[in-house]
Amino acid sequence: MFPDGLEGRHSLKLESLLQYTDGYLRVADHPDYPGAYNGLQVEGSDEVRHLVAAVDASEASIRAAAERGADLMIVHHGLFWGGARPLTGRLYRRVKPLFDHAVALYSCHLPLDAHAEVGNAALLGRHLGVSLEGRFGTYEGVPVGWHGTLAGPLEVAALVARAEQVLAGPVRALPGGPERIERVGVVTGGGGSLVEEAAQLGLDAFVTGEASHHTYFDAAELGIHVLLGGHYATETFGVKALAAHLAERFDLTWEFVDLPTGL
Repeated sequence: MFPDGLEGRHSLKLESLLQYTDGYLRVADHPDYPGAYNGLQVEGSDEVRHLVAAVDASEASIRAAAERGADLMIVHHGLFWGGARPLTGRLYRRVKPLFDHAVALYSCHLPLDAHAEVGNAALLGRHLGVSLEGRFGTYEGVPVGWHGTLAGPLEVAALVARAEQVLAGPVRALPGGPERIERVGVVTGGGGSLVEEAAQLGLDAFVTGEASHHTYFDAAELGIHVLLGGHYATETFGVKALAAHLAERFDLTWEFVDLPTGL
């Protein structure tokens, strides 16, 4: 059974979709944190018609994907951050709807943060009006962030207001940079540790999701504004863009499950 409007939609072999997606995101070439495990994490239906995207593979998001008739669920944060564990308790509750409803689960972490077209950092930067010019913020030698220049200089309050509109939520500014902001860097999620690299590039402001306590003093002493938009909010862009790209390319349907954490 398919939700209203899904009957008769084009279907695609899961294996074909996985091969394309792995190549498009260059999963094999991108290092990542232990436990991220980019790619297919749980097998499901052999045929894909409907995609559901979410930031996190949580019990609530997986249940919602199953209820919405997903054949494939695409997430940024997958299942295995804690390493190999028994499928008991809450971890069992997470994966059970995938098995019960034959929903495949695909996860992509840093390759999705970094991607030039559907990546979190590139998309957030463009939404903020930044003309992207170069890369920075590397993990094991591979960059995940972008930097560039605004079309016109902004005061920090104006950039915060623009970011709050783009992210649909509060943005906190750690002051330290110049009165007029022109050069901006973006690393989504937990990129606060990269503030020194951003300052060394001569950026006026650095936009990320979250940072440590000491980042307040880092910003003041390094002469750069740091804007914190929330880990979740800064990482909604990639999974939506990837799902939309796949749906358009292969004539599939897709939707996004929005479960903001406020963090």
